[in-house]
Parts: sequence; structure tokens; C-alpha cells
Amino acid sequence: MIDLTLPLSETSVRDLHVGDPVALHGVMVTGRDAAHKWLVETFVKRTRAAQGDDAQAIDGLRPLLAGGAIYHCGPVVAGLDTRAYRFVAAGPTTSTREEPYQAEVLQHFGVRAVIGKGGMGARTLAACQAAPAVYLHAIGGAATLIAKTVTCVLGVYKLDFGVPEAMWVIEVDAFPAVVTMDAHGQSLHAQVEARSRTALDRLLAS
Repeated sequence: MIDLTLPLSETSVRDLHVGDPVALHGVMVTGRDAAHKWLVETFVKRTRAAQGDDAQAIDGLRPLLAGGAIYHCGPVVAGLDTRAYRFVAAGPTTSTREEPYQAEVLQHFGVRAVIGKGGMGARTLAACQAAPAVYLHAIGGAATLIAKTVTCVLGVYKLDFGVPEAMWVIEVDAFPAVVTMDAHGQSLHAQVEARSRTALDRLLAS
């Protein structure tokens, strides 16, 4: 198990390769569909004008995203009425939903790690090489276990998106994951897909 402390340096990211098990320590941010769409449209492409608390939110998020990690997660959160927030469940969301946005978010904000399940596509893989960054596969079906690695909820941005879609700022200790897309152009997901396609072709030809 490789211990990684957030934020990550370029060197630490380039030292990682597909198949490496890692344990993350430090502060990360959650973000799903609404958050990625908001980041790209408002601050990357600027096709949407900033409004409401957008400026305040991005001022708080920029230093967290630079060298940081985005976790594709729609958590179950307790303490909403008192703002004494606590993660009850924190399982990963299917990451392909963020493929239209992820490459631009990585490159524009300097994100070093994306965490989720199921892998991502060619655009994100190319961005991982350029950034550099890595994709980390979290354990699906272990939402309660992962929530136990969240030692503190430090805050939340864009709660108007709803609890699952908001950008939660969390501190984690020994958050477990596996590198499945690295900064060297390797993707375990692409390899599995290629092998599966070959096996299917053989079956169809027999």
C-alpha cells in the first residue's frame, strides 16, 4: 500500500502505475455531474455567467483542487439541520458520467487525482498524461466502510445542487483505492475492454 498525502506533487503522481494500491490522507473534494458541469461552463468555457455564491465558492475551491483530488461520490450526510455534518455513507459513483467534463477540469484546475468506479474514457486518459494525474478506483459496495475513513467534514460548497451533488470538503485518513489509469497512458479499464472484445469475437467466430 502506497501512502499518499494530499495535495499531490507531479513527481508523486508520475511515480504511480496501474495496479498500485494506495491509501490517501488529507483533504479532498466530492463532485458529481452538477459540479463538473458548473465548473466547466462557468469557469473553463465561460458559457454561463457566474451568479449567486459562485465567486465565493470557486475562491474556496481553487486551492483545494490544485494538486488535489475529486471524488465522484454522492454521500449520505447526517447533521444537515445542525450543520454538524457527518458522512454516513460515501460510496463511489460511476465515473463515466463525468467523461464530458473531466479532462477540462483536470487541466484547468490542476487536479492530480480523480476517484470513482468503473474507469473513464480516452479523453480523460489523455488528460492524465498531460496534467499529470491519475484515476483511482474506489471500492464499489463499500459505502459505509469508506465513510469511516472520512475523519471530518470541513465544509460544503454549492449545497443548492442538493446533498449528493454538492461539493463536500472532507478530510480522510487511509482512504483505500487502486490506480487503474496512470499518467503514462495505461488504463486497466481499456485493457479489460480490449480482452473482452477479443474473447467475444472468438465466440462469435466459432
